[in-house]
Amino acid sequence: MKALGLLLAFAVSASAALIESPQKGGLQLKSLSSLSFGPEGLLLVAEPGTASVLAIETGDTAATKARLEKPVADIGAVIADGLGAKKEDITVKDLAVNPASGRVYLAVQRKPDNAVLIVTVDAAGKVAPLKLDGVSWARITLPGGTASKVTNVTDVAFDKDRVFATGTCNEEFASRIFTIPVPLKHGSTANVFSAETYHVAHRKWETKAPIQSFIPYQSKEGTFVVGAFACTPVAKFRVDDIQSGAQVKGVSMVELGSGNRPLDLFTYADKSGKEWLIVHTQRFKKNTFGPSAMWGARIDMDFLDAKAPDKTNENAARRDEKQAKGPDGIEIVDALFGAVQVDKLSETEAMVLRDKEGTLSLEVAALP
Repeated sequence: MKALGLLLAFAVSASAALIESPQKGGLQLKSLSSLSFGPEGLLLVAEPGTASVLAIETGDTAATKARLEKPVADIGAVIADGLGAKKEDITVKDLAVNPASGRVYLAVQRKPDNAVLIVTVDAAGKVAPLKLDGVSWARITLPGGTASKVTNVTDVAFDKDRVFATGTCNEEFASRIFTIPVPLKHGSTANVFSAETYHVAHRKWETKAPIQSFIPYQSKEGTFVVGAFACTPVAKFRVDDIQSGAQVKGVSMVELGSGNRPLDLFTYADKSGKEWLIVHTQRFKKNTFGPSAMWGARIDMDFLDAKAPDKTNENAARRDEKQAKGPDGIEIVDALFGAVQVDKLSETEAMVLRDKEGTLSLEVAALP
């Protein structure tokens, strides 16, 4: 889904192996929660049912028209027709744009059997299931702890020489950050850290709330995971030189408002070159601003460098929940109202799956 460091990842040589001793064919998807891409069409899948991350070499690297030519109206019905299902039995769990080709990938779940699959959408709007026959792949397990198990995997992202994932386990320090070295080795196990975060709206440190969505972030200080949580603090966790099993204390820099559940994060640069963090979220309490419970905000990336006590945690910047802007550097993105899923398409546009009175439309939205 989404990392600032992803552009650096594409400098990886085309001959570099991303998967060590890959499996050939026989891949069966057990569950799906999140999709994202690494270089060379490498698809990363968070698979909570097996507490693992899947890496799939899609071979989808031929540059095509990177922009959807026109909206795909009622894409839920299109997907359902291809599966012999009813539209209301189809749930799109996540959306990811493959930067190597511009093709859109959707994680889909079907009721009542809860079968999962991945479908692709090309520039012409053609929908097709991702063919898994013969692909090279690897599955890496995510450890819970000495006497625990992983209960959910919320997000996954590629960052230069490693893959990050986030989730929860059934311990007091339940929030987890996982790292997997590249090349990804089938059957291996990730390193794991437990994460503690100051929830600005709750005014207390918490260890159970999971990072719902995140990006890897590089700064002069080092490498961080920047994640958003329910209610909705945006926090960073330094992940350099940390031993597996350690506890990582986050730094909260921004609070977008109580009663929100973050869904997607990505960064982009506007026409002036200014860098922004997009946080796409869903309000699960009474909506106090805008026409939809599905909305998004952009945050000046300068907030991410905050480290002084007078600008973080208890004193983190708080969004004005009754206004479109405020404080300076935090503002609503109108194009994300009604969005169910979002991913970056370019520095000027996002790919959006929008709910229009119960009908899902896949379309391109302009970024401010």
